[in-house]
Amino acid sequence: MTGPLQLLNTAEELHALPRGGRRAVVMTMGALHEGHATLIRTAREEVGPQGQVVVTVFVNPLQFGAGEDLDRYPRTLDADLLVCEGAGADAVFAPAVDEVYPGGDPQVRIAAGPMGERLEGATRPGHFDGMLTVVAKLLHLTRPGLALFGQKDAQQLALIRRMVTDLNFPVEVVGVPTVREDDGLALSSRNRYLGPAERRTALALSRALFAGRDRLAAQAALCARAEAAPAGGGRATGLARLGEIRASADAHAVSAAATGGTGLPDAVRAAARHVLEEAARYEPPLVLDYLALVDPQDFTDVGPDFTGRAVLAVAAKVGTTRLIDNIPLEFGAHA
Repeated sequence: MTGPLQLLNTAEELHALPRGGRRAVVMTMGALHEGHATLIRTAREEVGPQGQVVVTVFVNPLQFGAGEDLDRYPRTLDADLLVCEGAGADAVFAPAVDEVYPGGDPQVRIAAGPMGERLEGATRPGHFDGMLTVVAKLLHLTRPGLALFGQKDAQQLALIRRMVTDLNFPVEVVGVPTVREDDGLALSSRNRYLGPAERRTALALSRALFAGRDRLAAQAALCARAEAAPAGGGRATGLARLGEIRASADAHAVSAAATGGTGLPDAVRAAARHVLEEAARYEPPLVLDYLALVDPQDFTDVGPDFTGRAVLAVAAKVGTTRLIDNIPLEFGAHA
């Protein structure tokens, strides 16, 4: 359903928007970049030319805590409209605060529960309650068949999926992989706050995640080769040779290989943490908030013998700018 991009500011205008085919919504707080454009293009692909893509642009005050950057959060609606049009959106819903919260701060809100109190929730109390409350309202207002969110905000995505399941929202939630710049930095509206030196330090976030991913790949390969060693005395010889020819693997890796791979999560954490500890000595330094390897179902830490999908997540401050990043990892079956 392509045509001139429509800018809508009220719920009445939104509800009067003719529907064509399946509707997809992409929720943003503005200051759009290529990551948002990827979400919009993916939404267009999902609904096809006969469908409809609505982008919301709303800086939600409920998810900013005391001392956070609500006032300085960039508002760039004119530029955002160009991004939306270029990526294939049909309409942009950009309401004022009193349009979304006509009675002032809402007295009834959605609680994120225990998952919302971990990691980001522990650092930013109430953040996820405010996020889920506005997502629920925007789902009611836009009435989409599917909603697309970036995997860079992995905990947010997991909570939205849980809310949709628990509260029976009639919408399909689609996660879209993180978009990165050429140097590996995950795209974020807050990247514009980084000076050249701060940006160099910020690259440690993605480097730490990639170091954890590479350690998992190396040790998984080591485990596979250990299992392929012959039984009996030949196995001991094979494992000894394995330690010799895999010089870059540490003693923990060889031990993990010999015991069937247990301890891989700890090795992944250690590899990532080493990069972050080095970055703490940069100028300006990286100030770590958390590094966690968690189960994406509830964002609890995974144990040393965990198998399945996990998320390696990191959050840190560089100067006054707080950044987050994550990557998915697969443990088991020599992933």
